Amino acid sequence: MKRVKWLIPAVLGVVVNTGVQASDDVTYKQREEARQFIDEMVEKHQFDKAELSTLFAKAEKKQKIIDAISRPAERVLTWKEYREIFLTESRIAGGLEFLQAHQKALHAAEEKFGVPAEVITAVIGVETLYGKHKGRYRVVDALSTLAFDYPPRSKFFRSELEQFLLLAREQKFDPLSMYGSYAGAMGFGQFISSSYRRYAIDFDGDEKADLLENRTDAIGSVANYLSQHGWQAGKDVVVKAGVDEVEGKVKVVKTLKLDSRVSDLKDKGITFTSSAQGDDKARLLMLQGQHGNEYWMALNNFYVITRYNHSDLYAMAVYQLSQAIRQKSETMKSHETKAAESEVSS
Repeated sequence: MKRVKWLIPAVLGVVVNTGVQASDDVTYKQREEARQFIDEMVEKHQFDKAELSTLFAKAEKKQKIIDAISRPAERVLTWKEYREIFLTESRIAGGLEFLQAHQKALHAAEEKFGVPAEVITAVIGVETLYGKHKGRYRVVDALSTLAFDYPPRSKFFRSELEQFLLLAREQKFDPLSMYGSYAGAMGFGQFISSSYRRYAIDFDGDEKADLLENRTDAIGSVANYLSQHGWQAGKDVVVKAGVDEVEGKVKVVKTLKLDSRVSDLKDKGITFTSSAQGDDKARLLMLQGQHGNEYWMALNNFYVITRYNHSDLYAMAVYQLSQAIRQKSETMKSHETKAAESEVSS
């Protein structure tokens, strides 16, 4: 069987001991699980065994990655605490800046995929602060650590490690120089490797889908991802729900799936204002807000956002940030219009 060579630049050199904990100095060269994985990649995808052996001799186990994935913010924070991180004035202002700077690409994405420009912007804003924080872990370290040293999700991350190596080969990326989150997510929109391969698109016509450095491709790819997961153009995402008279009688199911219909919630005495139809799927959502419990009716587009990150807190942060950015943009346009009219009249 023909082996496909995959060259790793010699200039990368060796791993330097920087004085971190001993657990962070462990590479995967001698690990049986890594050896088996290498053999599978050679057999299944025709990688060169020597090249992969060189790579995994430099891939390091990182205890900090295991610590981080064991306590994600979405699991340990309340909505009040989570909101304070992502709904800040600086993040809203940064969103307006991003919206203005990439107006053409955002408009094109909205036209093609039906996803509002402010929602695309908010996803990138929540994920990486508009590209300022794209991750500080080498992706090969993150995925190797989680594939071989994190049993609860080793199967998933082993698959992502496979996808990462395929992605690096296809895109001619150097796998040792790619950085991302502790879970191996990369670029402006923090795509994991499988999502990168499946949903990344070339949106600027240069024949390469670059989500690491190309903002236009990132914008188009985020919109494509949401569209492929069922985004409905022009439909509500989530609306405030009134449950004052029925609180205690209404069961809030802790699932991301839309387990009810709009008509079902109305029949239970829950009140809300929405253009959603009675047979549209919906879910009653309860969050611990600044002034106590908040009730919301989550709809299809809210569920779509949770496909990006499986968390109600995340989806609500994206939604509310998008609305804050939109409001700030509309306010600015209104002021500009008034100023122009005042100038003309004078």
